[in-house]
Amino acid sequence: MKYLFLFFMLFFTSFVYAQPNVTVSIAPQKYFVEQIAKNLVHINVMVSAGSSPHTYEPKPQQMKDISTSDIYFTIGDGFEKAWLPKFKSINPKMIFADTSVGITKIAMAEHHHEGNNKNAHHDDDDDDGGLDPHIWLDPLLVKIQAKTILETLSRVYPSHVKEFEANYATFLVSLDTLDTNIKTMLEPIKHRSFIVFHPSFGYFAKRYGLEQVAIEVSGKEPKPAELAHIIKEAKEENAKIVFVSPQFSQKSAKSIATQINGKVEIIDPLEYSWENNLMKIAKLFQSVL
Repeated sequence: MKYLFLFFMLFFTSFVYAQPNVTVSIAPQKYFVEQIAKNLVHINVMVSAGSSPHTYEPKPQQMKDISTSDIYFTIGDGFEKAWLPKFKSINPKMIFADTSVGITKIAMAEHHHEGNNKNAHHDDDDDDGGLDPHIWLDPLLVKIQAKTILETLSRVYPSHVKEFEANYATFLVSLDTLDTNIKTMLEPIKHRSFIVFHPSFGYFAKRYGLEQVAIEVSGKEPKPAELAHIIKEAKEENAKIVFVSPQFSQKSAKSIATQINGKVEIIDPLEYSWENNLMKIAKLFQSVL
């Protein structure tokens, strides 16, 4: 029995690594590629679960995975700018496909607590002059990303084009359904603004008529005067929830929640189970806004 188990383990391992390798930056991208490629490729994720792109450094095994990848699907986040040249030097033959192509980016959320400086924002959060990289949190923008994924997979693995196209068509339907469901859930809510530590949800907010009030923009804790301004604004809005991502400190969020007699809720923009996660976030917004 033991030898039979070892045989199956070796068979499974050899099957996985016999698949072509592709690489993505974040877990939601893995979900997108899987919807189109299914089990035809093995997908490496560079920013692992629970990690933040802001403090990202690749592990030795990830660098090894890069060396055997045919494609790297980029997302347009700032950490890629620092690491992509290194990845390219390791594997010059690897194709880089920018899934943000064709998407008009919005400005990164301003510090709402910076008084009258309406133009204040921080450019060090991403690599695109202060533009928001979190494009994967809008289902309709994911349709644009999916098209880039389809076209790149079809070019690199032409023998599977029909399968890719069929899976892509199914994925587009699911994205439209998700968008309709979220829109239906959030349309009736009265309070349209929400407080979030890191402004990851700009595209989600724009799509569904919400407004995110950011505590920070570059991973930096606000100064006492700024914190007081947010608390005042939260009380005026009668906000009772402060949202925070697990990749960031909860210190300021908890302080604000205490002052407004509210609570902190965790929402993760980098969750792998992307569709379920967006529905979970929408339901949370529906129940508390």
